Parts: sequence; C-alpha cells; structure tokens
Amino acid sequence: MRKEQFNFENQDLYRKICGINDDGVKILEKQLEMDIIPRGNGFQIEGDSTKVEFALDFFKKLEANYRERPDRDFIDSFDFSYILKDAGKELRKKRARETEPERITPWKPSEKILTTYRGKQIFPRTRNQEIYFRSFQENLITFALGPAGTGKTFLSVATACRLLQSGTIDKIILTRPAVEAGENLGFLPGDLNQKVDPYLRPVYDALNECIGAEKTQEYIALTKIEIAPVAFMRGRTLSNAFIILDEAQNCTLAQLKMIMTRLGRNSRMCISGDSTQIDLDHGRSGLEKVVTLFKNTDQIGMVFFGKEDITRHPLVEVIVRKFEEL
Repeated sequence: MRKEQFNFENQDLYRKICGINDDGVKILEKQLEMDIIPRGNGFQIEGDSTKVEFALDFFKKLEANYRERPDRDFIDSFDFSYILKDAGKELRKKRARETEPERITPWKPSEKILTTYRGKQIFPRTRNQEIYFRSFQENLITFALGPAGTGKTFLSVATACRLLQSGTIDKIILTRPAVEAGENLGFLPGDLNQKVDPYLRPVYDALNECIGAEKTQEYIALTKIEIAPVAFMRGRTLSNAFIILDEAQNCTLAQLKMIMTRLGRNSRMCISGDSTQIDLDHGRSGLEKVVTLFKNTDQIGMVFFGKEDITRHPLVEVIVRKFEEL
C-alpha cells in the first residue's frame, strides 16, 4: 500500500475537478479505482504502488490539459476519460522503456498544426496523427486509412487551413463521392454547394471549428474554398491547392485514378477512408487496391490508424471494438 499527496498549482483547477458536492472526486475514484481524499490544494491518493503512480501521472496530464484551455467552466467525465486513456499509454511505455529501453522512444507532439479562430491550439494527439501531419509536409499525396474518430478528416482540414492562411496555397478543394445520390446530383434542388452540402457536412464542421463559420463562407464566396463531388473533378488540373478527398472507400478504381491525376503544381492531396464503411456494391471500392498499388512509392505517404488513435468520446473506441467482434 502506497500513499501520496498531489498538489495542484492552480486552485481554480482543483475546484473545477472537485465539482459540486465533490461529484468530480467520485468520478475519479471510480475511473482510477482507488481512494482519493481532497486535502489542501490537491488530493491524497492511496492504493497499490502501480495505481498510485498511474494516478500521479494522470493528475499531471490533467493539469497540463487545463493550462491549454483555462476558460472551461468545469472538467467533465469526457476530459477525465480522454486523459485517463493517455496516461495509461504513457505508463505502459514507461514500463516498456524500463525493460527494453532501446526499443521504445518517448513521443510528444513536435509542432502545433493550427491555432483556431477561438484561440484553441491544435496538436497531433497520437503518434500516428503526428506521422499523418508529417506526411503532408513530406509527400505530395497522403493516404489515410482507419476507423471513425481517428482525426483523418479534421487534421487534414486543419493542415489545409494552416497552409491557406500562410499563403502557401491559394485554395482548399474538398471533395467526396456522393454515393447516396448515385453521383447524379442534377435532379437535386439548389446550386452546387447546396447539392453537395449534406454529403460534406463533416468537412464543413471541421472548417467551422478551425476558422469559424463566417470565415468559411467568406472563403467559399472568394473561391478560396471549393466544394464539389468527385464527379465534378474530371478534366481539371488542380494547382496551388490542398485537395481533400474524404470517404474515399466509396470511390471506384476509375474515380481514384481520375482524382489522383488532377494533381497540379504546388499542390498536396489527402485521400482518406475507412474500409469498414463501404457503401458501394461488393468489390467496386478501389481504395484498398490503390493503397496496395502505390505502397512504397516516392512522394506518396500511407498512414494506417487504429483503435488506439480514436480521439472522439471514449465510448467510440469501445463501439468500434465491439463491431469488430461480430
């Protein structure tokens, strides 16, 4: 049995963690599976040595997380769960380093991707997200495959916004296959943006979070952001642009060939998808075939995300794992 005291530097953070009637303490006790006693400007933690070490690391990460966003009114169970998961990874890595120091290299984000219009700093949250971000800088085309919630769309949009704001590119081009409409959008009401809007809503959400809805609409009006289904890319040369092809698992081999050959001067392309969410008839998706075809090709990067990269609500990782068991 080991007993330690952890004191927070910030009294305000300590109060927010405790919550009303120490509700936060009860959540922590349940998630950390140990006794936690509010004392002074922190907590007295008691349990076996491994759990105490884990709890100390958790509180350090919680404090660091709070320093990034001190404007929050409270710390909720979502924050606890995400940081708890991160602390667990770090503890496992630490133990691995102690037994095999030559095989494990500690990881931390090396560079900020973007500061959003609200002042939030966007960093890669996992090692694979860091590889993904680096691939945009080192390759002309980056493929990203993996389950929902791993940041494939959001990080590509954040990187595109960074390049647009810095003047490195002139425009962002967002595209995806409109499988649900059978790629035949002519019969749908409205202009092109209104026709494809429902199919690109996740990309809009990412844009709105990065640069705000007002700036997004301004850039669309100025054609600095262009949104179109894959079918509308035929015959074009896309230069000085960051091209994002989302939901690529619903592209045929011919469509992927067409979009990849649109690449022009000073452009980068991201092609992302999830092979477990194919809406095409069996055998028609070309994504995995193209990934195999271009593996180990110069200027083309491949990033494969796993369940450990999921950064949405912690329950999403559980959901993905359960469906894989079917």
